Amino acid sequence: MTALLTLTGGCVIFYLGWGVVYQLGYAIAGRCWQAHEWPRASEFRRIAVFIPGYREDAVIVDTARSALLVDYPTDKYEVIVIADSFAASTLAALRALPVRVEEVAFDQSTKARALNACLNRMLGEDFAIAVVLDADNTMDAGFLQLVNKAFNQGVRVFQGRRVAKNSDTPMAVLDGLSEDVNNHILGLGHMALGVSGRLVGSGMAFSYPLFRDTMTQIDAIGGFDKELELRLTRAGERIYYDPAAIVLDEKIRKGDHLTRQRSRWIAAQFHYAAQFLPGAVVRLLRYGQWDHFNKAAQMLLPPRLLTPGFLALGTLFFALLGMGPMSLVWATVLVLNLLIFLLALPAYAWRSPYRDALLQVPVAFWHAARALPGLRKANQQFIHTPHGEGE
Repeated sequence: MTALLTLTGGCVIFYLGWGVVYQLGYAIAGRCWQAHEWPRASEFRRIAVFIPGYREDAVIVDTARSALLVDYPTDKYEVIVIADSFAASTLAALRALPVRVEEVAFDQSTKARALNACLNRMLGEDFAIAVVLDADNTMDAGFLQLVNKAFNQGVRVFQGRRVAKNSDTPMAVLDGLSEDVNNHILGLGHMALGVSGRLVGSGMAFSYPLFRDTMTQIDAIGGFDKELELRLTRAGERIYYDPAAIVLDEKIRKGDHLTRQRSRWIAAQFHYAAQFLPGAVVRLLRYGQWDHFNKAAQMLLPPRLLTPGFLALGTLFFALLGMGPMSLVWATVLVLNLLIFLLALPAYAWRSPYRDALLQVPVAFWHAARALPGLRKANQQFIHTPHGEGE
């Protein structure tokens, strides 16, 4: 029995340890990132701002209004709301604004299908840049200006920094802090080492023809942004992350919403690992395509919210069994995992009320763990996370 526990514990800690070391390296690199400014743009490119939404009546009108207020020439960008299953009153309110409303309906709704349907209706239109927002997002006033400057320097794929719009519950605070950690590790850390940053599904911009052509290959139920970044890096495109390009993003307020959200995210992650990692290994060995391999390997990372909980439980489990050396290994990896958060969390995380919300991490761990039994379902049907006050 001891030998079996040692083997099982060794295999599990090898997997968790790999994820910890990988993220620790990029967390350290993120501390070395140097900010830069894009040169002034020589022209204003025409931008299509896509806002797909499914039953987002509570937030979509305000989002559309805010998108009309950015600092960019009004004749050089258009706001396009892709409305799936909206109420008649919501559609009427949207049509009273100077935005384009494209209604869509599917047997099984997904963001990828909504975007593809809209792109197909817009064939022949002369946009240079496509920006994708979520139905709850608010762009910073200078967001489109920064996007335009980056594309003026040859960028073709761009990710802005999502920042928490709300901090009204402990879960919302933790979700916002999790976003900050992702921005540091998968954004700043990757840019500091010269590899592609992440795509996060919103607050992102693309060369319009590149986006349209790549989306034709995608019919993802969940995690379409992951498939996008894998297909783009496989094609040799680099994803630029700019922390100065800010988009406010509504964070989940309830534990049940966290469970649904993590089910969708974790299921998509491992689905795309199986789909893309074998080919990425071949491309790495044959063509030296490290950027794509790095993205594919990320799909195998253990969920960050679950890892410290599993490490703490494993340390305690082996200690109670009297397996001191194994417990020490697990404890060492746990300490390294905590170091990641010390490096990646912003300074304000240690001030109230953010510091107080950190006490809710065990509760968040429980809700994230509840997501694991639903992974198969998450790969088979779209799981909607509601937005708006009172949800």
